[in-house]
Amino acid sequence: MLDWVPLGFAFIMALLDAAMLAIIKSYSIGSLKSVKWMIIPTIAYALQPWIFLKSLSFSSMIAMNLLWDLISNILVTGNGYFIYKESLSNTKIIGVALSMVSIYLLTCKESELC
Repeated sequence: MLDWVPLGFAFIMALLDAAMLAIIKSYSIGSLKSVKWMIIPTIAYALQPWIFLKSLSFSSMIAMNLLWDLISNILVTGNGYFIYKESLSNTKIIGVALSMVSIYLLTCKESELC
């Protein structure tokens, strides 16, 4: 059985990461012209510690940080690949797949063998 609450918190934080990094990437390549766009990621990243703090009521810092980072990496990789047409080697695709396996293992309840 998976522990869905920590997974949900990690997904929210990762979704925020993916959206803010998309804004930053768009500004860096000139798709967004005004530096004012950078206000959005700045404010959003100021909220992230509060979400993380709440998540610690449901899971350890180690598990939450790993889940958040892994999910964020997958979402940001998807943005890079599908939106910005960046390339992925076969080795990196395997790395993404292993990240998914890691997420599954990190969300297994400790009392059960998933």
